[in-house]
Amino acid sequence: MHAMIRFLYLLIAFLFCIGCSHREPEHFTHEVLNRMTPVKNQGESQTCWIYAMLAAIETEHLSWGDSVNLSPYYIEKKAMRKVETPAPRWVFMLGATYTPQEFARSVCAPDEYIALTSNDEEPYNQEVDIDLPDNWMHDRFYNIPMDSLLAKTERAVRQHHGVCWESERHAMAIVGIAHDDKGQKYFIMKNSWGTDRPHQGLDYLSFEDFREETLAIEMTKKAYGLP
Repeated sequence: MHAMIRFLYLLIAFLFCIGCSHREPEHFTHEVLNRMTPVKNQGESQTCWIYAMLAAIETEHLSWGDSVNLSPYYIEKKAMRKVETPAPRWVFMLGATYTPQEFARSVCAPDEYIALTSNDEEPYNQEVDIDLPDNWMHDRFYNIPMDSLLAKTERAVRQHHGVCWESERHAMAIVGIAHDDKGQKYFIMKNSWGTDRPHQGLDYLSFEDFREETLAIEMTKKAYGLP
């Protein structure tokens, strides 16, 4: 009985993820497509947020001319505590040896990123807690109006910054901007469901759906416009 209940929960979660897909036009014109590492596949793991954030960091570094392709397994090991693959003790790069913590600080400095949200039921221009089970660490997000959040995100992408997008059901990195034949704008999303799908691992999220579905955005403070 317990096994059946667990199966039903997994089935519901899978159907929710399928529900993230949007009906799309047949043709898109890319306005901006930022550099990115190859599309990865999260498989059956529930760790899209790890893949999305690492993909955003990768794109950010690639925009600087720095090449980095990050593995999600160490973060899965620490955050989920369920991954059987042992976490690495050392990271070797360009003749240097790092601990995983040292390497992490070399690619993402403390306080380099800002976490954003838009909730009209909370005061704007201050940090708020997103009251959802997934935010079990009670991380704080800077709350701004949706018009501002959309504009800040579009500006960051056009300036070639890496951006992590999260909804209540899924997370992806934003790697570009496109429009369809009617002129409607879309964010180009790097998904973590592999390349055996239309658009070879990229998805298209309309600006309209961005307004309706966005739960949180992460970008560097420089991308946001802070010193």
